[in-house]
Amino acid sequence: MQVTVASAQGVGTANEDGVLVSPAGVVVLDGLSAPGGLPMGCSHGTPWYVRQLGTHLINLIGDETMPLVDALRSAIEKVNALHHETCDLEQEAVPASTVVMVRKRTDTDALDYLVLSDSVLVLDLGDGQIETVTDKRVEEVAHDQMQAALQGPTGTSDHAARVADLVATQRRLRNRPGGYWVVSTDPTAAEHAITGTVALSHVQRAALLTDGASRLVDAFSAMTWSQLLDLLETEGPAALIARTREAEESDPNGCQWPRFKASDDATAAFVQFRSPLVGSPGPQDCSVPIKETTLREEPSVSRG
Repeated sequence: MQVTVASAQGVGTANEDGVLVSPAGVVVLDGLSAPGGLPMGCSHGTPWYVRQLGTHLINLIGDETMPLVDALRSAIEKVNALHHETCDLEQEAVPASTVVMVRKRTDTDALDYLVLSDSVLVLDLGDGQIETVTDKRVEEVAHDQMQAALQGPTGTSDHAARVADLVATQRRLRNRPGGYWVVSTDPTAAEHAITGTVALSHVQRAALLTDGASRLVDAFSAMTWSQLLDLLETEGPAALIARTREAEESDPNGCQWPRFKASDDATAAFVQFRSPLVGSPGPQDCSVPIKETTLREEPSVSRG
């Protein structure tokens, strides 16, 4: 398993993404931004939360006997214990993050994955079969506020006010029935993640992406998932982010591609499971992959 990563800050005062790698697996996190005018029950802030959560997760997934859902639940509990005495974790306004992670299991030749909220996992299963896993339930709530927040031009005070209104509404709907689920202070959110297992022998490549790094495909329709994987393999994650920035800069006001931020924090991890042959497109496996997937509350799993 060969892993290359890149992460870049978008607009804002800090990069709220996180990426961690170990011999066992990869964890990518996307901290939810908090507009400056809204209160926050934690004094540490989102970047701190993402760092702590990621550190616990990368350590916990090394135990192959622990399901990823249990690892995520335990990580949330451990981070809560770090600041429950200094911060008001009962408020709606506490740090939160998306998560996408994979773990290679040596005992059963399997790749486990978990996705919660709208980061993206892209799997190349060979023979042109690309599978994407993401959780778009956040887009199903506060629809009117979301549509208003997408109206440009970005960077104006009116646009910022609409985004703040969206965030305030989403906070009230976070981690509760009828709303959406994200990593925060509620350990039971882990039970609402998308989980699955793929036979490792069938996985050619994988990409773990925050939504700032996936937008060339799922927001801008500027390339396909297969093309994104090819770019990651030939030029690396930094090139993907650079190309994303070029597209964003060509539409600074969000007229062509409406969005909440002119540029978002972007993080990409590319995992190569097989070394391609020199001068060859690499081996093709035409057998049917063995896959076991747990889907909760109709999240998005697509094949293309």
